[in-house]
Amino acid sequence: MAVIKATDSDIDLLARLLRAEAEGEGIVGMQLVGNVGINRIRANCSDFTGLRTIPQMVFQPHAFEATIHSYFYQRARPQEKRLARKAVNGLQHWPAKYSLWYFRPPGDCPQTWYDQPFVGRYKLHCFYEPTAETCQNVYNTF
Repeated sequence: MAVIKATDSDIDLLARLLRAEAEGEGIVGMQLVGNVGINRIRANCSDFTGLRTIPQMVFQPHAFEATIHSYFYQRARPQEKRLARKAVNGLQHWPAKYSLWYFRPPGDCPQTWYDQPFVGRYKLHCFYEPTAETCQNVYNTF
Protein backbone atom coordinates (compact mmCIF):
# COMPACT_ATOMS: atom_id res chain seq x y z
CA MET A 1 0.00 0.00 0.00
CA ALA A 2 1.46 3.31 -1.06
CA VAL A 3 2.28 5.92 1.61
CA ILE A 4 1.94 8.71 -0.98
CA LYS A 5 0.06 8.92 -4.26
CA ALA A 6 2.19 8.13 -7.28
CA THR A 7 1.43 7.65 -10.96
CA ASP A 8 3.58 5.58 -13.30
CA SER A 9 5.12 8.84 -14.49
CA ASP A 10 5.95 9.75 -10.87
CA ILE A 11 7.63 6.35 -10.39
CA ASP A 12 9.73 6.93 -13.52
CA LEU A 13 10.74 10.37 -12.27
CA LEU A 14 11.68 9.07 -8.81
CA ALA A 15 13.59 6.18 -10.39
CA ARG A 16 15.63 8.62 -12.48
CA LEU A 17 16.41 10.63 -9.36
CA LEU A 18 17.55 7.53 -7.44
CA ARG A 19 20.00 6.58 -10.18
CA ALA A 20 21.25 10.11 -10.80
CA GLU A 21 21.81 10.87 -7.12
CA ALA A 22 23.22 7.54 -5.89
CA GLU A 23 23.94 4.95 -8.57
CA GLY A 24 27.51 4.68 -7.28
CA GLU A 25 26.15 3.80 -3.82
CA GLY A 26 24.42 0.66 -5.12
CA ILE A 27 20.90 -0.59 -4.50
CA VAL A 28 20.80 0.37 -0.82
CA GLY A 29 22.19 3.83 -1.52
CA MET A 30 19.56 4.45 -4.17
CA GLN A 31 16.84 3.18 -1.81
CA LEU A 32 18.05 5.65 0.83
CA VAL A 33 17.61 8.52 -1.64
CA GLY A 34 14.07 7.28 -2.21
CA ASN A 35 13.45 7.27 1.54
CA VAL A 36 14.57 10.87 1.86
CA GLY A 37 12.39 11.94 -1.04
CA ILE A 38 9.27 10.24 0.30
CA ASN A 39 10.01 11.64 3.77
CA ARG A 40 10.12 15.15 2.32
CA ILE A 41 6.64 14.72 0.86
CA ARG A 42 5.23 13.24 4.08
CA ALA A 43 6.95 15.69 6.43
CA ASN A 44 5.25 18.97 5.50
CA CYS A 45 7.73 20.91 7.63
CA SER A 46 10.91 22.95 7.40
CA ASP A 47 12.08 23.43 3.81
CA PHE A 48 9.47 20.93 2.64
CA THR A 49 6.23 22.58 3.73
CA GLY A 50 3.66 22.24 0.99
CA LEU A 51 5.32 19.46 -1.02
CA ARG A 52 2.61 16.97 -1.99
CA THR A 53 3.87 15.19 -5.09
CA ILE A 54 6.97 13.49 -6.41
CA PRO A 55 7.48 16.13 -9.16
CA GLN A 56 7.23 18.94 -6.58
CA MET A 57 9.81 17.16 -4.41
CA VAL A 58 12.22 16.31 -7.24
CA PHE A 59 12.13 19.76 -8.84
CA GLN A 60 12.07 21.81 -5.65
CA PRO A 61 14.67 24.55 -6.27
CA HIS A 62 18.15 23.63 -5.02
CA ALA A 63 16.95 20.28 -3.64
CA PHE A 64 18.80 17.80 -5.87
CA GLU A 65 21.90 18.68 -7.84
CA ALA A 66 21.39 15.74 -10.18
CA THR A 67 18.40 17.40 -11.88
CA ILE A 68 20.72 19.87 -13.61
CA HIS A 69 22.82 17.14 -15.26
CA SER A 70 22.03 15.29 -18.48
CA TYR A 71 22.25 11.81 -16.93
CA PHE A 72 19.15 12.63 -14.83
CA TYR A 73 17.17 12.79 -18.08
CA GLN A 74 18.03 9.25 -19.21
CA ARG A 75 15.20 6.70 -19.35
CA ALA A 76 14.28 5.02 -16.04
CA ARG A 77 15.47 1.41 -15.86
CA PRO A 78 13.44 -1.49 -14.39
CA GLN A 79 15.72 -1.89 -11.34
CA GLU A 80 15.38 1.75 -10.32
CA LYS A 81 11.61 1.62 -10.95
CA ARG A 82 11.36 -1.30 -8.52
CA LEU A 83 13.33 0.68 -5.92
CA ALA A 84 11.12 3.74 -6.47
CA ARG A 85 7.98 1.64 -5.96
CA LYS A 86 9.43 0.21 -2.76
CA ALA A 87 10.05 3.72 -1.45
CA VAL A 88 6.52 4.84 -2.39
CA ASN A 89 5.18 1.73 -0.64
CA GLY A 90 6.96 2.66 2.58
CA LEU A 91 10.10 0.50 2.62
CA GLN A 92 12.59 2.34 4.84
CA HIS A 93 16.24 1.78 5.70
CA TRP A 94 18.48 3.35 8.33
CA PRO A 95 20.04 5.92 8.23
CA ALA A 96 17.40 7.46 5.94
CA LYS A 97 14.36 6.08 7.78
CA TYR A 98 13.40 9.55 9.08
CA SER A 99 15.99 11.67 7.27
CA LEU A 100 15.08 14.74 5.28
CA TRP A 101 18.62 15.64 4.20
CA TYR A 102 21.74 13.94 2.91
CA PHE A 103 24.89 15.11 1.26
CA ARG A 104 28.31 13.89 0.24
CA PRO A 105 31.08 15.76 2.04
CA PRO A 106 34.73 15.58 0.99
CA GLY A 107 35.61 14.04 4.37
CA ASP A 108 33.93 13.24 7.67
CA CYS A 109 30.25 13.94 8.25
CA PRO A 110 29.60 17.10 10.25
CA GLN A 111 27.54 16.53 13.40
CA THR A 112 24.89 18.92 12.11
CA TRP A 113 23.76 20.03 8.66
CA TYR A 114 21.67 23.19 8.56
CA ASP A 115 21.08 22.70 12.29
CA GLN A 116 19.81 19.14 11.82
CA PRO A 117 21.49 16.28 13.71
CA PHE A 118 23.64 13.69 11.96
CA VAL A 119 22.14 10.19 12.21
CA GLY A 120 24.45 8.06 10.12
CA ARG A 121 26.50 7.52 7.03
CA TYR A 122 26.07 5.10 4.16
CA LYS A 123 29.16 4.83 2.00
CA LEU A 124 29.87 8.43 0.95
CA HIS A 125 26.59 10.07 1.99
CA CYS A 126 25.77 11.57 5.40
CA PHE A 127 22.14 11.58 6.59
CA TYR A 128 20.37 14.08 8.82
CA GLU A 129 16.93 13.97 10.39
CA PRO A 130 14.84 16.57 12.16
CA THR A 131 13.86 16.35 15.79
CA ALA A 132 10.32 15.26 16.61
CA GLU A 133 9.69 18.74 18.01
CA THR A 134 10.48 20.41 14.69
CA CYS A 135 8.95 17.86 12.32
CA GLN A 136 6.60 15.30 13.85
CA ASN A 137 5.06 14.14 10.56
CA VAL A 138 8.19 12.38 9.41
CA TYR A 139 7.96 10.14 12.49
CA ASN A 140 4.28 9.24 12.03
CA THR A 141 3.72 5.64 11.05
CA PHE A 142 2.12 4.81 7.74
